[in-house]
Amino acid sequence: MPGSDALVAAARAARVHAHAPYSHFAVGAAIEAADGRVFTGVNVENATYGLTVCAERVAILKAMSEGVRAFQRIAIVADTEAPTPPCGACRQILWEFAGDLEVILANLARETGRHQLSALFPIPFDRRLL
Repeated sequence: MPGSDALVAAARAARVHAHAPYSHFAVGAAIEAADGRVFTGVNVENATYGLTVCAERVAILKAMSEGVRAFQRIAIVADTEAPTPPCGACRQILWEFAGDLEVILANLARETGRHQLSALFPIPFDRRLL
């Protein structure tokens, strides 16, 4: 299992592959599966914005496409001084498929925050409401 520094480093390394020609806001993510494997993702923008996909969703969907169904934590990296948490759509996807995982936020130089997803998404919509 990689340490949080290694997970953040994987997210930083992935970030350079972001496709953000409109916002110029490149984000990298690395999600750690329960078995220790790490899957990375980057944001991929589209001219219509609504079709843009965030780094967190790319990472978890890549992992799921490889059969992974259990996760421990995710690191998210952006070039900002303040912590950059996952957007609402990403919080929903992460909750649905990863549960109350640890969320590590970082910028290009340091870690900027560490939270359980339940603290960032305190009243989630999930299967218990269906």
